[in-house]
Amino acid sequence: MAIANVKVTLKEDIKTVWEIVTSLDNYAWRSDLSKIEVLEVGKKFIEYTKEGYATTFTITTFEPMTQYAFDMDNNNMHGHWIGLFSKTDNKTEINFTENITPKKWIMKPFVGIYLKKQQTTYISDLRKALEEKQ
Repeated sequence: MAIANVKVTLKEDIKTVWEIVTSLDNYAWRSDLSKIEVLEVGKKFIEYTKEGYATTFTITTFEPMTQYAFDMDNNNMHGHWIGLFSKTDNKTEINFTENITPKKWIMKPFVGIYLKKQQTTYISDLRKALEEKQ
């Protein structure tokens, strides 16, 4: 099992950040995705990487501008992601934690590094998406 956390303060308002992060229609800002397929609105979706690798997400918590969480599953891992959102002045603090268990023993030494890389890419993409909204 590996746990990775990222906490960042963004200069944008919480509503804008929430809408970008939780949108399953507007994902073009994500450099790692080719598409998102919604299986059950508000409950279940599949993200496809640029290489076509699929991960299924089941939403477990959706509290607007407060908390977004889901379970994740694919051939290599399963786990849980939780995103906490809070407002400070006209800024937004995001606190994202990912808890992953690899399904293949050979992946165990690398899963922590992979998670950190994924989080870095996500935050970088999110910052770019927010800049484009201004």
